[in-house]
Amino acid sequence: MSRVAVVLFNLGGPDSLDAVRPFLMNLFSDPAIIRLPGPLRRLVAWLITRRRTPTAQGIYAQMGGRSPILPLTEAQASALEQALGAEARVFIAMRYWHPLTAQTAKAVAAFKPDRIVLLPLYPQFSTTTTASSLREWQRHAGHLKAAVHTVCCYPDQPDFVAAHVATIRGALADPALAGSAVPPRLLFSAHGLPEKVVKDGDPYQWQVERSAAAIVAGLGVADLDWRISYQSRVGPLKWIGPSTEHEIEVAGQEGRPLVVVPIAFVSEHSETLVELDIEYRDLAEEKGVPAYVRVPALGVAGAFVDGLAAMVRAACGRSGTCPAGGQRICPMEFTGCPAQAAAAAPVGRA
Repeated sequence: MSRVAVVLFNLGGPDSLDAVRPFLMNLFSDPAIIRLPGPLRRLVAWLITRRRTPTAQGIYAQMGGRSPILPLTEAQASALEQALGAEARVFIAMRYWHPLTAQTAKAVAAFKPDRIVLLPLYPQFSTTTTASSLREWQRHAGHLKAAVHTVCCYPDQPDFVAAHVATIRGALADPALAGSAVPPRLLFSAHGLPEKVVKDGDPYQWQVERSAAAIVAGLGVADLDWRISYQSRVGPLKWIGPSTEHEIEVAGQEGRPLVVVPIAFVSEHSETLVELDIEYRDLAEEKGVPAYVRVPALGVAGAFVDGLAAMVRAACGRSGTCPAGGQRICPMEFTGCPAQAAAAAPVGRA
């Protein structure tokens, strides 16, 4: 039997208030985030970090002084390992805080796997997330001799969709929605991107739309009112929209309840626990939204874990980077799609 190492990619988060500053420095030093030449990028990263650290520390203070993303990812890794069985071991590679990719690459090398499956916990591919993690993995683990298989994305993978359908159905039955004369609106909130990144060929927004449409179809609710919005805007650039704040204001004007779905986050962290649960809930109350129900992130939901396991097994039996039988799913105008990049310069060996 072959030994399989599964590497879960995630963002990472500071494990103390003192870690906030170096975490932010790692984040903004990433050329996928600040797209400037090296020396200038590091200067800009230092300036942004200095300015944002007090605000970010305040956010993490509301979560007990640290991000919960590592223990939550560890729980997902444990559940996936159990689903895959004895021949697979699941590792975690965080992009901006521990365990960092270099540390994980050493652990994988010590495991001596026959195959490595790279599996992002970002359902929708972006050059700012999955692609960055893949480049970092190649930098630290490109010398490993094991066959490498990559799952680049899974915006409408059936188990991923089914897991969302189940959690949303539970939220739609929330008693807070019962008293409203106006049907609720399902608001899929995803982390935003600068508009320029999408215009440069990043398929993220297209994949978010694909996820939302698949979930709505799975719900099978006639005349369901739903929209997509984007949160967490920072910096002076124009970002894709509409913003989640705008959609909350619109719902308030209409007197419409909201059921908010974190469509691009599979783990609870600052964008869900503080931004969605505290800041946007306060905004909803201020703007007169009659009910605000937030759907939990998928976490270790059984269908979601089953889907991750199914993608690992499928990846080991095919070449290519895309989940649909190894075939490209993104329209050709999205030049940031990894299937196009892999054709020219593969990440790893399949």
